[in-house]
Amino acid sequence: MIEEPTIAGVRSTLDRARADGATVGFVPTMGFLHEGHGTLIRQAAEQCDVVVVSIFVNPLQFAAGEDLADYPRDLLADLALSERCGADLVFTPSVAEMYPHGAVLTGVTVPQLSTTFEGAARPTHFTGVATVVTKLFAIVGPCRAYFGEKDFQQLAVVRRVAADLSLPAQVVGCPIVRESDGLAMSSRNVYLTPEERAAAPTLHHALQAGADLAAAGERDGAAVEAAVAGRIAAEPRIDAPDYVALVDPDTLERIATLTPGQRARLLVAARLGKPRLLDNVAVAAAT
Repeated sequence: MIEEPTIAGVRSTLDRARADGATVGFVPTMGFLHEGHGTLIRQAAEQCDVVVVSIFVNPLQFAAGEDLADYPRDLLADLALSERCGADLVFTPSVAEMYPHGAVLTGVTVPQLSTTFEGAARPTHFTGVATVVTKLFAIVGPCRAYFGEKDFQQLAVVRRVAADLSLPAQVVGCPIVRESDGLAMSSRNVYLTPEERAAAPTLHHALQAGADLAAAGERDGAAVEAAVAGRIAAEPRIDAPDYVALVDPDTLERIATLTPGQRARLLVAARLGKPRLLDNVAVAAAT
């Protein structure tokens, strides 16, 4: 496995691989990798000839007062996990390498998908995500790009960016990887105290209760959301959710009334101690 800190080095390596007929799989990350990332890397390795992982804590995604300086980092462990899971190349750029002029004057925005939910809580976040992903896709070139479904709104934004700008990346969404008690794996779970960690699976259990309600025949979107919120409210260590939303998985528009057999996604975000935890589940309405 090769660690490469420069844009020119990554481009050169991947261009040579494609010239030899290889397909490229790409897993963009902010590091502090866990088994969820490992699953993405392994899937890329199964489906592509060459796998590149990027590790870059992107400052454009963090607003003032957020945890950019404290965001967990462990490059040696990240490199070991990447190699173990099948990565051939790990791109580890500095901020200066990615943004050599300091201030970034160009931004990519996807207003209709990025102003609600996480976008309402973090107004600059998705512009930072969309901008860095566009840059990374331009660096890596033609590829299959693997993203986890835990950050479901982010996945929708990235898919739309790639489609709208005709970027040479096929975006692949991969199922959430969970701990044995249902908690979605996240780099920020490291912030949880033991007591908070014990309470954290409540989010998943609440979402699953809402999905079960819809599968049993509940059509009212507000009732499904209220059932989730009620389960979360029973756990005093979790703050009131920033949102609970039953949405169309493509447009992220809220669903007022489910139709028979309709596909939907149930989203939640809530603060538990220091971190805000995000989770979601697929919903299949009763037929």
